[in-house]
Amino acid sequence: MKKYLAELVGTFVLTLFGCGTAVSLNCGVDMASVVGTALAFGLAVVAMAYTIGGISGCHINPAITIGCLVSGRISGKDAVGYIVAQVIGAVLASAVLYAMVTTATIPAVGTATGANACNMGVANGVLVEVVLTFVFVLVVLGTTDAKKGAGNFAGLAIGLSLVLIHLVGIHYTGTSVNPARSIGPALFEGGQALADLWVFIVAPTVGAVLSAVVWKVLASDK
Repeated sequence: MKKYLAELVGTFVLTLFGCGTAVSLNCGVDMASVVGTALAFGLAVVAMAYTIGGISGCHINPAITIGCLVSGRISGKDAVGYIVAQVIGAVLASAVLYAMVTTATIPAVGTATGANACNMGVANGVLVEVVLTFVFVLVVLGTTDAKKGAGNFAGLAIGLSLVLIHLVGIHYTGTSVNPARSIGPALFEGGQALADLWVFIVAPTVGAVLSAVVWKVLASDK
């Protein structure tokens, strides 16, 4: 079951951040948005390859799973399980992306210090920061795991995943996923940034706890 969960999570990340970046950058309007979206899909694969590759092989794509089935690299049972998990992951990601878009109340305006004010409302800020922190911390936990981690490549995967997270999150909250990163600037900016600071403390904490629970399941030897 762990490998199916890994495929679900991996496909969730690929879909949410690839399609999420396309939405955030309004992909197709100019060349920069196209390049940014393409980069997001690639970064998502890199991050997940290092995070869950040692658990499921990181297919996160039914076409790859089918190819592995035909070439004899995976059993029919696992192929079905992988594909079902991948579809569920994509559907869940689409639901989260839909929630992110529909809870956005105003166009993103940014802040002087970044990641301090909820540009699109509190509900949107909480949702975005919980999800982004969940993914970021999951990558950290997975790539640095003593048994299943990426070894010396952990830093590369973590850094690239942070780039990926910003491609989606800047449009909504400025991207924090780091309470300390938000506390410092908010103290100096004051006003709304200080009033919204609790979001950037509570939401990342919740996301981190959720990622720890998921990784504990994925890394379990049972």
